[in-house]
Amino acid sequence: MTRFLALLLAAAFLYAASPEAERWWAHVAFLADDKLEGRNTGSRGHRVAAEYVAQEYERVGLKPAGTSGYFQPAKFAVRQIDESASSLALKFPDGRVEPLTLGEEAYFSLRADLARSLEAPLVFTGYGLTVPEKNYDDLAGLDLKGKIAIHLQGGPADIPSALKAHYQSAGERWKFFEAKGAVGLAVFSDPKNSDIPWERARLARFQPAMALAEPALQAARSQRLALTINPAHLDKFFAGSGHTAAEIWAAVAAKQPLPRFELKAKLISRAAVKRSSAISDNIIGILPGSDPKLAKEVVVVSAHIDHLGIGEPINGDKIYNGALDNSIGVASMIEIARALRDQKLKRSVAFAAVTAEEKGLLGSKYLAHHPTFKDSTMVANINMDMYLPIHPLQIVRVLGLEESSLGAHVRTAAAAMSVGVQGDLQPDRNSFIRSDQYSFIQQGVPAVNLGFGAEPNSPEAKLRAAWLKERYHAPSDDLAQPVDKEAAVKFNQLLGRLIVAIANDAERPRWNESSFFKRFAR
Repeated sequence: MTRFLALLLAAAFLYAASPEAERWWAHVAFLADDKLEGRNTGSRGHRVAAEYVAQEYERVGLKPAGTSGYFQPAKFAVRQIDESASSLALKFPDGRVEPLTLGEEAYFSLRADLARSLEAPLVFTGYGLTVPEKNYDDLAGLDLKGKIAIHLQGGPADIPSALKAHYQSAGERWKFFEAKGAVGLAVFSDPKNSDIPWERARLARFQPAMALAEPALQAARSQRLALTINPAHLDKFFAGSGHTAAEIWAAVAAKQPLPRFELKAKLISRAAVKRSSAISDNIIGILPGSDPKLAKEVVVVSAHIDHLGIGEPINGDKIYNGALDNSIGVASMIEIARALRDQKLKRSVAFAAVTAEEKGLLGSKYLAHHPTFKDSTMVANINMDMYLPIHPLQIVRVLGLEESSLGAHVRTAAAAMSVGVQGDLQPDRNSFIRSDQYSFIQQGVPAVNLGFGAEPNSPEAKLRAAWLKERYHAPSDDLAQPVDKEAAVKFNQLLGRLIVAIANDAERPRWNESSFFKRFAR
């Protein structure tokens, strides 16, 4: 029997060998049950999940953290595409108009508030990236006024991953395009770096998108168009320009600069958007600190409670349960809080089940800007998102490992449990800006995101790659999949050690001098 097969068979047994594992799995089973219909932000299922978490917080002894008890309601503007009344087409100089098939060649992204009607020239901007610290600017010398910029997701290999990730975040990227007068963006990804195949990724276009109703917290407010292009059809956009998709992929493979050029075609966009509003809650409980001075400093432990709800069916299943993304993180918070409730921690520890992560880290952004902890200061964030206990815990993967003093605490906690420590081995996935820790980082709070790690090309790494391809953002992320419950318990114990160390350390967490993110410190 190969080691890979042995891992699959071992993970397939869903029995619980310990009371800790049984309790943890019971939370997951409730949150990821079909009855909650995928916990979409603002939905009935999300509200049921929120009530459950609040009850569990009370049961384990956490105190309400705000004026609304355990709940922090946030208001959202909701947008959903009506594809039957929408269209895209390319218009060439000879007057020829070539329609684009929505969902096959491209689709609308509703992270931007789409214009009802738009016709504009197209420009290919390489990576569309501006990194002032490295004097790197893909937009230099380009006329983008009134135009739509096409770019490849990613950036040059010689730019540090933290810089590259930060300037690829939606708000930061748009600042530079806005300054150049662009009206919209169209992005495509390298299939080699894509978590989800196009055939599955395109199904998400029918999901409602959201923005925080508070104008000051809305990114890219002036953007009038956002598209995602199927890289397999890139040459249709490049037609007549003298450039090809093969040229782009060759430059990427050789780590050479990408060309930048105006396209011959204009894009004609007609977008019909259904608009509504919603309210959804963060659920926050606090373990008050025991030290009169340090108790006003709060360590925030976070995990998002929302998922994708009901969507386009895959193999006849339309409920996107989100068992590992991210019922497990919320379940772990509850069980970690239970384990820590009788300890006299010097700093306060807040446990935040945040909403609308799948809509763009919106719930954590709202909390980071409007903390419910009266007269207190957030000093650290430990985030759990889809940590994937699908094999034994031998290595913990830490996003932000080298960025702050939290990294040393992780190494100490892991060493005490004979667990290895690993940083981000796939920086081009931009994982450090794609989960809720980034909302706290932008408010100056040192943060780490912890999950299971694996050695490159190991059976564990292959198992994780297969999970991303087959189950990530799919209905098959459900309660029937293989899960190593005892490994999850071990992970919870490691995080408990980490939280205790941070909460009791005489020194407040700080950014390392070499960290790019030190600029956010307050």
